[in-house]
Parts: sequence; structure tokens; C-alpha cells
Amino acid sequence: MAKPVIYIGQILAWAELHRRRTGRWPDALDGRVFDGPGLTWMAVDMALRKGLRGLPGGQSLAKVLHAFRQKRHLHYLVPLTAELILSWADGYHRRTGAWPIATSGPIPEVAGETWSGVESALRDGLRTLPGESSLARLFAEYRGTRNLGALPPFTLEQILAWADAHHARTGDWPARTSGPIPDAPGETWLTVDSALYTGGRGLLGDSSLVQLLVERRGVRNPKALPPFTLEQILIWADAHHARTGDWPAKASGPIPDAPGETWLSVDAALRRSSRGLPESISLAQLLAEHRGVRNRKGLPPLTREQILVWADAHHARAGDWPAKTSGPIPDAPGETWAAVDAALATGCRGLTGGETLPRLLAEYRGVRNHMALDRLTPAQILVWADAHHARAGDWPTRVAGPIPDAPGETWAAVDAALANGRRGLPGGESLARLFAEHRGRRNRVGCPRLTPDQILAWADAHHARTGDWPARTSGPIPEAPGETWLTVDRALYTGSRGLLGDSSLTQLLAERRGIRNPKALPPFTHEQILAWADAHHARTGRWPVRTSGPIPDAPGETWLTVDAALAMGRRGLPGGESLARLLARHRGRRNHMDCPGLTPDQILAWAAAHRTRTGHWPKHDSGAILDAPGETWSAVNTALSAGLRGLAGGTSLAKLLARHPEVRSQGAADVSELGPRED
Repeated sequence: MAKPVIYIGQILAWAELHRRRTGRWPDALDGRVFDGPGLTWMAVDMALRKGLRGLPGGQSLAKVLHAFRQKRHLHYLVPLTAELILSWADGYHRRTGAWPIATSGPIPEVAGETWSGVESALRDGLRTLPGESSLARLFAEYRGTRNLGALPPFTLEQILAWADAHHARTGDWPARTSGPIPDAPGETWLTVDSALYTGGRGLLGDSSLVQLLVERRGVRNPKALPPFTLEQILIWADAHHARTGDWPAKASGPIPDAPGETWLSVDAALRRSSRGLPESISLAQLLAEHRGVRNRKGLPPLTREQILVWADAHHARAGDWPAKTSGPIPDAPGETWAAVDAALATGCRGLTGGETLPRLLAEYRGVRNHMALDRLTPAQILVWADAHHARAGDWPTRVAGPIPDAPGETWAAVDAALANGRRGLPGGESLARLFAEHRGRRNRVGCPRLTPDQILAWADAHHARTGDWPARTSGPIPEAPGETWLTVDRALYTGSRGLLGDSSLTQLLAERRGIRNPKALPPFTHEQILAWADAHHARTGRWPVRTSGPIPDAPGETWLTVDAALAMGRRGLPGGESLARLLARHRGRRNHMDCPGLTPDQILAWAAAHRTRTGHWPKHDSGAILDAPGETWSAVNTALSAGLRGLAGGTSLAKLLARHPEVRSQGAADVSELGPRED
């Protein structure tokens, strides 16, 4: 029996679904194709290479994803040069203040490149590079950075000089953990100590920073420290408790009452019986024995019966059973549920081990254990689904929440078990597929194939019903129950359901029905726009503005889209323009957004001329200014009030005229016309 034909678009659709699930594109080693029953990615790759199952051959999964989805392909990597690598490194240095190393991750300037890959190419001579180099050597040669593989030698005198400077700054002598050396950029006391010990960087070896400072600066030698006594340690512990309210632990840091000593060194001396101490003990054991402090490593034994008593008390207080994250146990000071769970698991404190708190509560209190759930069967899931459908009128999905017929179960958990093969199920399944197979519910992942002719037939029916052609937002398709124009548009774009891909509903209707495609509109020219404007002026006696609506001479176009294209540089126009500016420049139409400046003297001159003609001073509603074509007294009054066109603002035409001497000299009657006077 011949195997069914595979199409490139189908492979791409499977690959995109794989990427949505896993976050990456598939390769030949990724196992089963969940969306292609009976297929593996290895079989798909082999069919592409050998031309099987209707495919042309000479391809591969990696090549197809590179060609159609721009997935990075190692065989098509660009050559590298020192100059190119240095330009990426300079960008990294500007962003972070440091130079990249092999572990610095992806290179943002070039998708798919990493500093690890660049380091390998420099070292092994890949991608046209000569080899036997590294990032460190490249930066040392061209950017003067420090190369850890070629460091300068040390001398004892130099190290002592740095130690003296450290002591002068901090009041302490350096140790191997003292960090960077400010007087030697790039050096640390740890590297100095290592070089003294190993004999690196020109030193003799078999020494250390401590030994050098003991011999040459008389510093305290940790290996020749004064003895401890148990009584002295307890005195220091009492003082610590008095200061802090807590007993010291080995991580409690320095001991103020014993300069140079730490609780860590005290604990180490107690354990090793060093520095004059008599027996091997710990700080925690010492405080437990002499001060009654709780010792976590000497805790009392536990029993299942005791744990269940504490759990019952927790349930009575909180209304639910405890988990390992439930915190302290009020009925047992110092105990926590996390410690109890750990003891049950590891078998310490008298317990047998191999147990957990959820298992204990499941066995003795019947509490549901999420780590040991009952097995599921498809038949049982369908029974729950039928009950859900009877209640809700629809089949459940993974987001449908709890299952009332199975306390503790959720549809999300059931769907996950179907997909992953848990709880006795075979895996590779889903709720949608189960209902499609056994209840005839439409499965969106397994939808029937589409053809352009079928889509066009549905579009013609939509147009006959509504008078409009469908868009991706037009909702369900009555002629195809379960289909929507959005799913059709997505299939055209992704190449799923038997379609070629890289198309859209709009593009299909433009190609086969001559419908205007908003994403492929014809270009504009200034000459064409001016011709439409002249026709508008001839019809209406006015020049168009951006709100003048549709352009009768260009079906589908509006003056708003023309103005937007002029401003944003769309549809072949250079941008930075507007309809008002274009008409002002080529047709002499006044542009209200680019009016000439005004001055009070100019306004007063126009007002005097107005009074000479009419016998009255102008007001804000006196209409056009005959001495300044295009100007109106209303626009002048607005500019005076709002501070436009070079004026200071905060005044009005009436106030300007009322406070001017020539106007006041005309008499109180004229001034009173203009409003209240300003001194």
C-alpha cells in the first residue's frame, strides 16, 4: 500500500506546531511528528533528501526551514573576519563595559551567532579564519586588553609593595580572599597566592601569601594560633547571645571579643580537636550540652503516630492537610513540615525512610496524593465528558477547570496525561482528538483540507448576502460550519490544510476577484494629488482638507489617507509633508498651520484702518481683515489669547485696544465698547 503524499506546506505547518509546543524548530532527531500520524522527523527528512512520498528530493528538513522560515543553517553561515568580530565586540563593550568571552552567549547584532561559535572558529580556523587564535588574543592585539594566557611575571618585592598599600588603605593585611588589587589592575590576591604556591609567573613556588607576610612583615600566622578552652568559647557565646538574642552558629562571622577569630574557626577547632581542645565536638553540640540550645543534628526521634497527631491538629486549624511547604509546626517548637518530610524520605530520626508526607497522609488519612494518582482510561474520560456536555451544552477543553464527577481531577490534568502518556494512557493524544474520534466533535488541529476555489466560493456567498467581501474579522462562515474567516486567513498564511502559504484572504480576493488590497495600494504622486485637489475645488469652490472625506476621482481613496501618506512617506511619497503644505506651495492656499507672525503694532494698524472705514473699532467677531487677505479678527483674537504666531498671549483684541493711548484718546464711548480697561 502506497504511503500518502507529503507537501512542503504540510511539513511547514507541522514544524510550526512543533515550535509552538517546544519553543524551537524541529530537526531530524526529534522523534515522532505528533501532528503527522505515523511519521517521524527522521522519515520526513529522508523523504525530502531522497524524493519520496511525492517530494522533489535533494532537500532536507534543515534546508526547507532555512528557505521558508529563515531558520539558521550551519552550511550557509557568513565568513568571519577579524574586523567583523571586533565590530561585534565593540558593541558588546559599549553595552556592558566588558569585553566578551566564549561564554558571553548570543551576539545581538547577528541572529544565530554566539561568542562560543566565534571562539571555536578563531581556534580551529573555520569560516575563512586562519586558526590558532582566540578572542583573548584578538582583543589583546587590537584593543589592548589583558590576555590571561600571557601575563607579566611577579616579584616578591612587588607583591609586598601591594600588600603594604592594602594595609595602609584598610588597616588589615591582605588574604587570598581579599579580591582585586587596585594597584595592579586585573590582578587579585587569589592569583598572587596561587602563583606563590605553584611557582607560576616567575616565582619559586612552595610558598603562600600568608607565609610571605609572616616572614617579611611579621603578620599573625593562622597556623601558629593561641589555644582555645571550652570555658573561653562559652564566655564568647554568652556575650554573643546577650548582644543578638541568638546563640552563635559557625556562620555567625567574627567574634568581637576575640579579634582575628571567627565562629567558623572555633567550630573547625572543636571538630578537629586542634588549638588545645580536648575532644572532637561541634559548636552546636557544645551549646546543646552546656547551654541547652537545640541541636539540629541531635534532634529527638519521630514516629508516624506523632506526625499524624500534628497533621490532625493542622487540619483542625487550617481546614486542609499540611504539605512540605506548610512551614513551622506550632505543636512542636523548632520543627517544620519540610524537616518532617525530609526525615520520612531519608529515614533519619528513627523513621524507616522511603516515605513522604503525602504518602503518609494518603495511607492513614485518605488524602489524595498527587504523586500517585489513579489510572485513567479513554472510556472513563468520555463518561466525564458526556456529563460535562449534558450540563454545559459543549464539550470540555483543557481550560474547562475541575471535573465535578471526579473530585480532585481537572480537564487540564487529563489533557496533559493524554498527551504525555501518564496514568496508564499511551500518550500522543489530546482531549480534542479523543472527542473527534469518539464523539464526532470538530478537531481544529485535524481540520479538513482547503482549496483556493472553495474559499472563493464561500467569499462569493458572503458577498451575495452582505454586499461586502469578507475580511479575517468577518466571523463564522455559514456555508462551512465550524470554519471562520480568521482560520481560513491563517491557513492561507501558514500553508496549512493543503494550502501553499505566504498568502492571505485579502491577497487571494485581490488576485482572483479584483478586490482592493489595503496592503498593496498603488503609489501616489504630488501631480496626481494636485489634480484631484483641482477637481475638488472646481466642484465645491473650496480646497480640500484632511477631513473632506472620499475622493470621487479616485474610488477607495480619502483625503485623510492622502494626508497620512504625505506625512509618513507612504505609497511612494517622500514624507514630512501634509495636504495643507502641498496646496500652500503649489496652489497658494493659505496654510493655517504655517501662518506668518503677528505684532501688536501690526494689529493696531489694521484696527485703525478698520475704524477709518467703519467708524468703529473692530471686535473678535468683526469678520475678515480687508488689509490682510486670509486674516480674520477672530484668528487675531485667538492668537493674542493663546500666545500664537509670535505673540506673548494672555490678552485679547479688546484689552489690546483698550490699553493703547491712541484708542483711549478717542473717548470713553468707544473704549466701553471694547470691554474693561487695563492699566
